[in-house]
Amino acid sequence: MADGGEGTLAVFGGPNRTTIVSGPLGDPVEAGWRLSGKTAVIEMATASGIALVGDPKDNDPMAASSYGTGELIAAAVESGAKRVIVGVGGSATTDGGLGAVRALNLARLSGVEILVACDVRIGFLEAATVFAPQKGASPAEVALLERRLERLAQVYLEEHGVDVTSIVGGGAAGGLAGGLAAIGATVMSGFELLADERHLLDDMESAALVITGEGFVDAESFDGKVVGSVVDAAHEMGVASFVVAGEIYDDVARSPAGAPVDAVSLTERFGHDRAMTETTVCIEEVVLERLSNA
Repeated sequence: MADGGEGTLAVFGGPNRTTIVSGPLGDPVEAGWRLSGKTAVIEMATASGIALVGDPKDNDPMAASSYGTGELIAAAVESGAKRVIVGVGGSATTDGGLGAVRALNLARLSGVEILVACDVRIGFLEAATVFAPQKGASPAEVALLERRLERLAQVYLEEHGVDVTSIVGGGAAGGLAGGLAAIGATVMSGFELLADERHLLDDMESAALVITGEGFVDAESFDGKVVGSVVDAAHEMGVASFVVAGEIYDDVARSPAGAPVDAVSLTERFGHDRAMTETTVCIEEVVLERLSNA
């Protein structure tokens, strides 16, 4: 499973198309995406992701653009997609989605449904404050980006009649979610969207145990992310769940929704070195142990 961030494409079977687009700093990149029938799946990180610049210190947070993501959406539409799912995790940008909007011919989007899969609930105007430092922005640059987002929100309202500041998750990917919403996209929980697409809840109903996990589990893992969403869904169905984490940072005995959290930290159980070098073996060991105790 995925929640709109890394792994979204893999959930659908991986990329089966590639398109050369503008990377976050303008260099051409080869971005993979998926087309199945009339539905396209895009990860903005493949076109405008922080990994494409190598490291946050190598990023130019003021110049980084989501233009390439718009180019990917355009390529999907030109290839016949009538429904485009855009995962928005892992961005290098805080441009409010302006680059992507500029790359799109809005007339060509008529009759096309764009669904933005978000893994955060951050607002449009908070995108710079919360996430820009992780993308290499200095305090002075964060302040400039904040003002730029404020002005852009006004532009979107004036030109498209959409108040992006009121959209939950509008600040995802440096405001890309809000920018796409301004031109008609629907911003929604990435987990809920992918769970529905992959019929996860139907599969869970007949399960005796649901296993989920990620590298680092903390309080944020229970705010719309896969781990917390799976644990809460399993609890509602009366199905046991088990969380396998590389490391656990916060007290996660229960989710905010009240679901008990049965979790194991691989680094605590096996030590950091073994957990990092023999991860698969460690996972197999703790899962088999949990099954034997079921």
